[in-house]
Amino acid sequence: MIKKLDWYIIRSFLSAFALALGLFTIIIIIFDVSEKIDDFVEKSVPFTTIVSKYYINFVPFLLNQFSPIFIFISVIFFTSKMADRSEAIAMFSSGISYNRFLRPYMMTALFLGFLSFALNAWVIPTSDKIRVDFENTYIRDISNDYRENIKRQIQPGIVMSMQSFNYLDSFGYLVNLEHIENNRLVSRMSAEKMQWNRSAEKWTLSNYRYRIFNGDGTQTLHTGKTLDTTILFNPIDFFRRVEDVQSFNLRELDEYIEMEKMRGTENVFFYQTEKYRRYAAPLSILVLTFIAVCVSSIKTRQGIGLHLGKGILISFFYLFVIQFFHSYGSSGAMHPILAVTIPNIMFFFVGLYFYRFTQK
Repeated sequence: MIKKLDWYIIRSFLSAFALALGLFTIIIIIFDVSEKIDDFVEKSVPFTTIVSKYYINFVPFLLNQFSPIFIFISVIFFTSKMADRSEAIAMFSSGISYNRFLRPYMMTALFLGFLSFALNAWVIPTSDKIRVDFENTYIRDISNDYRENIKRQIQPGIVMSMQSFNYLDSFGYLVNLEHIENNRLVSRMSAEKMQWNRSAEKWTLSNYRYRIFNGDGTQTLHTGKTLDTTILFNPIDFFRRVEDVQSFNLRELDEYIEMEKMRGTENVFFYQTEKYRRYAAPLSILVLTFIAVCVSSIKTRQGIGLHLGKGILISFFYLFVIQFFHSYGSSGAMHPILAVTIPNIMFFFVGLYFYRFTQK
């Protein structure tokens, strides 16, 4: 049963967390506005569009990304206040065990972990699509983007190469499409130009040659001026940033990972690491909450300042370790599951160390 003591800790936990989110939201918006104000003014972006299309979708994404750290600092802050006011000592003196003291913390952390997972998996990807579209329109301005020497597998056995592609007019030049089966070249389609029709989502080839390599060693050649074809490839993938992975929900992320595997790109490990990070984030919240309670529930002469100092030091070290292992996972030097799991295991043992020497 949840008793008054549990509700007191849960309410204090959530209140401190809400306060931390509010303060960091203001700080994030101030710094981001100062960085992007020139772009907003230059493009004459309406204020309502900035708020409704960008910040309403950008701030939740960023806050949820760092929610484990916000939770960690929140727990340190209000638990230190409890210890400083001798509330924790009174609880232990009344016969409450330390494990019983931890229970409402872990219950709240579990709830926040599930909430964070739901936001990461389904809610934020939906809103993040709006943010990415806003950035592409007003901040990045990919209309002038240009790519050269493109070569990738767009379907199993279908390899596309292109000398250049311009996003502004959706034209690609000197295009080759090769169909390979059982290590044998079956056909080759060559064209001087290839244009993407955005409304119909089809490609139009100009001055094309379609050569079929028959099994008996002969060839069949077809030529023409124009040809409409539904090649299963969207040119926006030429200009997609790896950071935009947040706009994929779990199903879309799985599908994109399989597509990237088929294409043989080097970003597969990055997307896999992001996928497993979403599953590991709730565990991070539990581990950091456990550490925060053990660090801050001891009353000291230095007061709250010492606990906050320890908390900030641990949080910076946590961010460093997370970034270190995620870099290994994203590059393929380490399996992505290990890259997102090892930091939680490491800090779980850090938590056990503090738990062992915590005043009970």
